[in-house]
Amino acid sequence: MDEIVVIDLFGEEFRFKPDDQVKNPEQIAQYLKKYIKEAEKLFQNKASGKNKIAILLLAAMNLSKDFHELKLQHSELEKEIDNRISSLIKKIDTGIEKNEKCLLL
Repeated sequence: MDEIVVIDLFGEEFRFKPDDQVKNPEQIAQYLKKYIKEAEKLFQNKASGKNKIAILLLAAMNLSKDFHELKLQHSELEKEIDNRISSLIKKIDTGIEKNEKCLLL
């Protein structure tokens, strides 16, 4: 993917080149801008350089928190799927055993 993505933050353009695994780089940039806008609302003086760093840090922390929550949800979903698969395998094995016993009679 030779696409360059441009994102405007605090009136400055930043460019990045996503790797081949990124399917929607523009959408990722929009997510970042959304988190930054949410963090910006908490600061009065948006022009200050220090506030820009604080805004970016807050946005990064919020992104990190949401990512962590999604990882936990994903882990729980994997466990639930594993449990269901194990249960289905046991039911199938039990059904096969019953069928084999019936055929032997």
